[in-house]
Amino acid sequence: MNENFKWIAAAVAVVGLSIGAVVYFTRGSTPEKPPAPPPVAEKPAEPEEPPVEHPLAEADDNQAMPSLNDSDLPMQMEIEDLIGREALGKYLVTDQMIRHFVVTLDNLPNTKVAERLRPVKPAPGRFVTSGPEDAPVLDPANYDRYKPLVELLRTVDSQRLVTVYTRYYPLFQEAYENLGHPPKYFNDRVIQVIDHLLATPEVKGPIALAQPNMQFEYADPKLEALSAGQKALIRMGSDNAAAVKSKLRELRRELVARQAAK
Repeated sequence: MNENFKWIAAAVAVVGLSIGAVVYFTRGSTPEKPPAPPPVAEKPAEPEEPPVEHPLAEADDNQAMPSLNDSDLPMQMEIEDLIGREALGKYLVTDQMIRHFVVTLDNLPNTKVAERLRPVKPAPGRFVTSGPEDAPVLDPANYDRYKPLVELLRTVDSQRLVTVYTRYYPLFQEAYENLGHPPKYFNDRVIQVIDHLLATPEVKGPIALAQPNMQFEYADPKLEALSAGQKALIRMGSDNAAAVKSKLRELRRELVARQAAK
């Protein structure tokens, strides 16, 4: 052991003994009350899982469930059986069908919906306006662009469509949880979005537009403040919107009829 280390050790010992002596001789006949232990921080309560409002009964078949990544082909076959191969290729995006449906439906009550994630192909034709340049209105010719798809929607068997949805529901739930909603139940969101769309105001007559930049928007601030889904219903015209709402009510009734006992 070198001399420096001896002196350091001795100094540490002296300091330690000195502190001990000070502590000992400051104790009187009435010892000080020991300091209260620091308060224990309360563990924040974990948020309660929201109750499921519209639980779906499990499908009563024993069909093997594909993984979410492998679900496109089975879903294409199911939808093709419902609407036909030609309509499937004409109207629907067949890549990541369940994921695109889930994220689009989830975003319909918001102001924006990602174009690249939509499960339905854009309506054919070009958006057109009419009226004077300084006071344009939505041209009714736009409504014709949506009629074929709306007519197809009207002919879809709602019971069979809900049967497909119920059969593959675990994959819809998985895709929904992947968006960051693990405590929530996707079918509750479906009902919520249907109700939101059904609350879209009915707009009759010419719809005034404004063009503050490259894109047109509704001149009425109340209409422009609506969600992406509600504005889309207005954009397709009152007759098409009424047909879509009728189908939504039908689907809602069918979904409620498939609910499991709570």
